[in-house]
Amino acid sequence: MNPKFLLPLAAYCLLGHCPSHAQTKPATTWNNKQCAVVLTYDDAIDVDLDNAVPALDSMKFRGTFYLIGSSPVVAKRLPEWRRAAQRGHELGNHALMHPCDGSLPGRTFVTPDNDLSKYTVSRAVSEIRANNVLLNAIDGKTARTFAYPCGDLQIGGVKFYDQLKNDFVGARGVTGGLQTAAEVDLTNIDSYMINGQTGEQLIDLVKKAQQSHTLLVFLFHGVGGGHGLNVDLKAHRQLLRYLKAHEKDIWVAPMVEVAEKIKTVQAGSALGKAKG
Repeated sequence: MNPKFLLPLAAYCLLGHCPSHAQTKPATTWNNKQCAVVLTYDDAIDVDLDNAVPALDSMKFRGTFYLIGSSPVVAKRLPEWRRAAQRGHELGNHALMHPCDGSLPGRTFVTPDNDLSKYTVSRAVSEIRANNVLLNAIDGKTARTFAYPCGDLQIGGVKFYDQLKNDFVGARGVTGGLQTAAEVDLTNIDSYMINGQTGEQLIDLVKKAQQSHTLLVFLFHGVGGGHGLNVDLKAHRQLLRYLKAHEKDIWVAPMVEVAEKIKTVQAGSALGKAKG
C-alpha cells in the first residue's frame, strides 16, 4: 500500500502531488456517479463462498472472483460457484494452474511444475484458454476478465497476454493506483492488494476515488482468514457498509462490466480524436 493514498486528498495536494484529474468534474464515465469501485477476490478459496459472497449478497453488491481452474474448491463446490454467478458475481480467470515466475526474488513458494519462467508462451495461453472453457461450463458466459497470477506479465520478456486480448474484456494487475477511464490500461488494470488494512483505511481509499473521479479496484485474498494475505471480517464489513451508504455516488460493479464501460469510453475518445 502506498501511504500517500492514506492521506486526505487536500493534504496530499498541499505536498505538491495533486493528480491532474483530482479537481475535474465527474464525467458520465462511471454511470453518472463520482467513481467506480470493483471488489475482486483471488484464488478460489473456501472463504470466498463462506464469507465474501454472503457479505456481498447481503448488500446486493456483485463482485469478481478470480478462479484457479485446478483449485479443489472449484471442484468440490462447483454448484455454489454457479449459484454465485447466477446472482451476478463475475467468475474471472486466474489461470488453470496459477503459474508464477519462480526466478524472481521471494518466490520460494513456486513449485517447479508451476514456474512461469519455465513455461512457453503457448503453454500459458493454452492453459488460460482451457480455464475459460471450464468457467463457461460453470456460468455459461463468454465475456469475462483475467487476473495475472502473482502479477507476472511476461515469459522470457514476452507479454503473454498480447495473444489473449480477444479472449477477455480486460486484465487486472497488482499495481496500486487510482485512474480515470482514459488512463486505464485494459491489459494491466491497477488494483490495491489488501492485507491487514483497517476498515478506515479501505474507506479512505474510496473517498480518494470519489474526490478524483477515478477507478478503484480492491484485490482481496482471505476475508476473515483462509489465506496468508487477509482482511479482517469487520474491516471488510465496514467497507461494504460505506459503499452501501454512498450508493448514489459510487458505482460498484464486477470488473467485466467496468472494463466494458472503459473500453467504450476509450473507443469513443479515440474516434473523437480521429475526427478532430
